Amino acid sequence: MTQPSFTDLEYQNRRKKTRKQRLFEEMEAVLPWKDLQAIIEPHYPKRGNGRPPIPLPIMLRIYFMQQWFGLSDPAAEEFLIDMETARRFAGVGARRVPDETTICKFRHRLQKHNLTQQLFALSTAHLTRKGLILKKGSIVDATIIHAPSSAKNKERKRWPAG
Repeated sequence: MTQPSFTDLEYQNRRKKTRKQRLFEEMEAVLPWKDLQAIIEPHYPKRGNGRPPIPLPIMLRIYFMQQWFGLSDPAAEEFLIDMETARRFAGVGARRVPDETTICKFRHRLQKHNLTQQLFALSTAHLTRKGLILKKGSIVDATIIHAPSSAKNKERKRWPAG
């Protein structure tokens, strides 16, 4: 275990949790991260020749943050540099933030292998089973809403998805 930095100590002693911090904590707890990683793993570079790849869990969390907050690749890099809460969720230190090119290459790898739809289908289905809805937002307000069942139709059943 490494010695905590002053930033770590200050972060741990904060009294109030921000909206983003609460979102990240809840998403960490409710999303099936291992299942999501398993979808990508066969297409992700392995250690061996050249520079080792950034660990898949880090890149996956960065990709999801991009989607939640509508971030471009350069904006995702800056988001991580600027926000301690985002770095903690992604699992990177301030000096180890992936650059925008690395983020872009990861996103293109997902697109090349048609993995984005699988990732979001799995995560959406998982959240729905838990009674949650994730609304995409701006950097200011991405929020999880605990959604009660709707009984607005004649049969008093939920409306079909889609």
